Amino acid sequence: MKKLLAFSVVFAAMGSNPMGWSTAHAASFDCSAASTADEKAICANPGLSSLDSEMSGLWYGYKAMPLLMGASGDRQDQADAFLKSRSACGSDTACLTKLYDARIETLQTNINWAVKNYCNN
Repeated sequence: MKKLLAFSVVFAAMGSNPMGWSTAHAASFDCSAASTADEKAICANPGLSSLDSEMSGLWYGYKAMPLLMGASGDRQDQADAFLKSRSACGSDTACLTKLYDARIETLQTNINWAVKNYCNN
């Protein structure tokens, strides 16, 4: 079971697209309901939309990893901080790209750490 969970998380962390969805304009939220400047910018820009989809897949995998109680709270706090920072970028695509790149790198690092620690226990 541990190996299956670890494989699933690593598969998600690689940015895979197991469902075959088009990532050209596939943000992690409903673009038809986009109301804020950051959401509209993400939906209007295929590169940002792709980054959002990649980050969403990583978040899904990371959220599924069992962590100690304090770490679980920290995980959610980091997600909330990302959304707040994303909102602060508004429609600035350079700001959003930099933010997504950093968040994706952080999630990949966190997933690798979580898989290592989970499989070693």
